[in-house]
Amino acid sequence: MLPCIFLWKSSCNMSRHVVSGQPKNRVREAGAWSTGLCECYKDIGDCCLACCCLPLFTCKVTSAAGACPCLPLLDCISCVPPASLAMRASVRERYGIKGSVWSDCLYGCCCYTLSWLQISRELKRRAASHAASSPPASSAARYTALTSLQGAHLV
Repeated sequence: MLPCIFLWKSSCNMSRHVVSGQPKNRVREAGAWSTGLCECYKDIGDCCLACCCLPLFTCKVTSAAGACPCLPLLDCISCVPPASLAMRASVRERYGIKGSVWSDCLYGCCCYTLSWLQISRELKRRAASHAASSPPASSAARYTALTSLQGAHLV
């Protein structure tokens, strides 16, 4: 009879610990882009690379974001650039940045180079803020590719 009592007591204790909400992720910071669309002067190296060789730059940014590096090559097949749209939406979703698919489409079509430069700056700044706020031993492997980009362009 003793095992039955123990089992009943342990099941009663477990029902008291109910999860009331999902854990919050520290990396997500709601709000806006950390830099404006036309603030290219904040990263001159990337600006020069994008002006000289935009396809290489977009492939490097996509690779740094963790997607297939060849994804931006799809942008030349349509009037609405699918890779630019996907990358902006992905970065917005990942970091909780306000916006919509319509704004991503507008920036991708009308301000293509500026949009990619803004994505690059956002990835670098978020990686730097994550590296500064997290302990050195925790989840460093996930952000190694992005933190190594600080202070340099994506080449």
